[in-house]
Amino acid sequence: MKKRSISSIFVFFVLNLAYCQTLNLEMDSETSEPFLLGKIDKSGLTAPNYNLWFSTAYDAYEPNNTIIDKLRPLLKDYQITVFMGTWCGDSKQEVPRFYKILEACDFPKTQLTTVAVSRKPYMYKQSPNHEEAGLNIHRVPTFIFYKDRKEVNRIVEHPVEDLESDMLQIVSDNAYQTNYMIVNEIHSILKLDGINGLKASAEKLTKSYAEKVTSMHELNTYGRVLYHNNHIDEAIEVFRLNTRLFPEIPNTYMSLANTLGISGRQSESIEVLENALQRFPKNEDLIENLDVIKSN
Repeated sequence: MKKRSISSIFVFFVLNLAYCQTLNLEMDSETSEPFLLGKIDKSGLTAPNYNLWFSTAYDAYEPNNTIIDKLRPLLKDYQITVFMGTWCGDSKQEVPRFYKILEACDFPKTQLTTVAVSRKPYMYKQSPNHEEAGLNIHRVPTFIFYKDRKEVNRIVEHPVEDLESDMLQIVSDNAYQTNYMIVNEIHSILKLDGINGLKASAEKLTKSYAEKVTSMHELNTYGRVLYHNNHIDEAIEVFRLNTRLFPEIPNTYMSLANTLGISGRQSESIEVLENALQRFPKNEDLIENLDVIKSN
């Protein structure tokens, strides 16, 4: 038993050492296409399995030279970290464009870090060495701009205007407001005041963002990220807030109820579904979910 334990520890150490030292690590998948994981660079993105989409988007994009001329002298004072998924449609579109803009600005390669994250449920939007830890990476791509080692701002998933215009706003007057502002605010509340702070802010957040959040998926995705990072109670409160923002969408109640159910809070899960069925008495998905939870 002792020898086996030592052997297991050695294998674990070797695997983690490989993750730490491997750039452009490619993971094979039996059910889908291969994907990159961990720290990567342009040579990884132009490797055979990725070059078609990378080079197509890169070659097709024409940055605005007027903006590039303004951006070039300002950008050199920043460090940038990019989180992306080689499996993600938005990453396939925006990351090649971003590289082209950086090259047009003569941005130093040493000031850029690119991290590829996983889409697998057991490692959802995470990297092997967890460069994403504590950074609220809930959508990819995410482009984070740092100055003097402090985050200045970020572009999340897609630009508000276009990449170079958004970048110029960040490095000039920094009046830029990124997508998914509600997620940023919730993340700050959780960081400063914890789950009780989020509960106390629920009504205010509902009023502030009722007309600003365009889709239930904004918080639903964030809740999934929290759950897969083992912040289960926080995820439940995010799903609960989503039912307040989108009370007419049955799926918000199912996300909340299912998370309560698999977390061992069966009676609360049943209560959520029964209340939802009063609003949507003929919804088959709600009925089926309730039957499943009651039978467990």
